[in-house]
Amino acid sequence: MRDNIKEVATQLLIQNGYQGFRFRDIAAQLNVTRANVHYHFGNKQQLAEEVIVEYVAGALNAYQAIWLDPDSTLDEKINRLKDETKKRYLKYNPTGRTGAPWSLLARMRFERDLLSDKAREAVEMYGERLESVIFEGMAMAVQKKELSPDTPIKDISFQLVTVTNSAGPITQDSGSFDRLEELYCALARIIRHAFGNAPTV
Repeated sequence: MRDNIKEVATQLLIQNGYQGFRFRDIAAQLNVTRANVHYHFGNKQQLAEEVIVEYVAGALNAYQAIWLDPDSTLDEKINRLKDETKKRYLKYNPTGRTGAPWSLLARMRFERDLLSDKAREAVEMYGERLESVIFEGMAMAVQKKELSPDTPIKDISFQLVTVTNSAGPITQDSGSFDRLEELYCALARIIRHAFGNAPTV
């Protein structure tokens, strides 16, 4: 039951934000009493905190597996980053041609002042850790001679983090995943043509 509650809570936080997130809506979707939800999670701040902390950990684990993989080329890593982002997008936009909200982190950044200290710290830590992981992946590409030694990996990492952090608003504005996919592919081409000769995405 706890996992079911957290799954519905994640959906409602993404769709309605923290202020529009209510135990009665969770209970209605699961066809249980509101008291049942309160039994597992004392209040909505506690539930939101657990959902956000676990979401951040899951997202970072996925990105670490991509960027710290010693056997993948840089182009493959960018492609896998795109695919991981698309998988999250398609969960809430199954046709691939809609712009429904899908990123919990994008939503929570705008409401961080309403979150518990632990949840807010997780949201803030996510951006820092993501940049660090991508930076490590870029450094690996230089070490493997995919990119030239003078590649500005800090600047490029910042650009990749910015696109990834803006993924939710980009798909909402464009109404599909196409624009975001073009951005990832364009970044890969720019990096390759300016600083190396990696295979085509």
